[in-house]
Amino acid sequence: MVGASSLQPRLLSSFVGDRLLLSKQPVSRLFLYKPGNKHVSMQLSRTLSGLTNLLFNRRNLDEVPNAEQQRLRPGKLSPRRPVPDHIPRPPYVNSRQPPGIASGAEVHDENGIECMRSSGKLAAQVLQYAGTLVKPGIKTDDIDQAVHQMIIDNGAYPSPLGYGGFPKSVCTSVNECICHGIPDSRALEDGDIINIDVTVYLNGYHGDTSATFFCGDVDDEARKLVQVTEECLYRAISICAPGVEYKKIGKTIHDHADRYSYGVVRHFVGHGVGRVFHADPVVQHFRNNDGGRMMLNQTFTIEPMLTIGSVNPVMWDDNWTVVTEDGSLSAQFEHTILITKDGAEILTQC
Repeated sequence: MVGASSLQPRLLSSFVGDRLLLSKQPVSRLFLYKPGNKHVSMQLSRTLSGLTNLLFNRRNLDEVPNAEQQRLRPGKLSPRRPVPDHIPRPPYVNSRQPPGIASGAEVHDENGIECMRSSGKLAAQVLQYAGTLVKPGIKTDDIDQAVHQMIIDNGAYPSPLGYGGFPKSVCTSVNECICHGIPDSRALEDGDIINIDVTVYLNGYHGDTSATFFCGDVDDEARKLVQVTEECLYRAISICAPGVEYKKIGKTIHDHADRYSYGVVRHFVGHGVGRVFHADPVVQHFRNNDGGRMMLNQTFTIEPMLTIGSVNPVMWDDNWTVVTEDGSLSAQFEHTILITKDGAEILTQC
């Protein structure tokens, strides 16, 4: 176990990975820890990065208490998959600089809205196809291969590939993996649950979506978690409209999760999406007092992550894979939505 006093300070945010985010605040103001504590807490204003940031503890996989199911272990990675030269890349792919978090909301004109609809539709179709591949014995790397091929066949770029060094075209998060699981040689097993997170970059706009799927015969406990997580997403979408406070999303999700005594992960958030992969606003999925209101023609994601047990995240040494501290199951669903005069339009729905 790595103690806080010996941990190298690094600021991490949802899908930024192992990248430093610069702040004008002194380190002593950002981090609060006492020697011997397992976790480090951090004080950050919303304006520091545009996404909620977290300093993760790393620990040996064998040092985490065993859960009933076999603990997830990293497999072998295949080489990075090529993308044809004629397909436009997001700016971050050819940059050696860590991708930044854009400030300002993604608000679109009519052309931008149509482009968002197109990217959202493709992302939804790719996710739907990926879900049909989930069965015992298939490797998560095989899912990545299929997703990668479908995206480039449609003239789009798989947004995760090369984002801050992420090595694959999709995230596959199995069982206790909260998010950002890297597809590898591990084969899915009967009874697993898997979140597949797809983002495509088409005609200069990102469409971002995810869902949790059942692999084979899944027990009732896991099925209930997945069902309630999906309900949380749709309940949150139902309250969205111009002028609504963002914080109502978190309250709606948290209230529903509480009815079933599920934990709500706090360290990863929804975000603005469109011409850039991640932008303001920060969309918290738990009760909060954040300011800000939704705007007409704005696009952002809502992506609640619920757990049966601990909501505390532990990051693997790959600097991406995040699992629950106690090995308990986690589920996630995500849509990109457009704020309209009548409420919200789901852009990533087949």
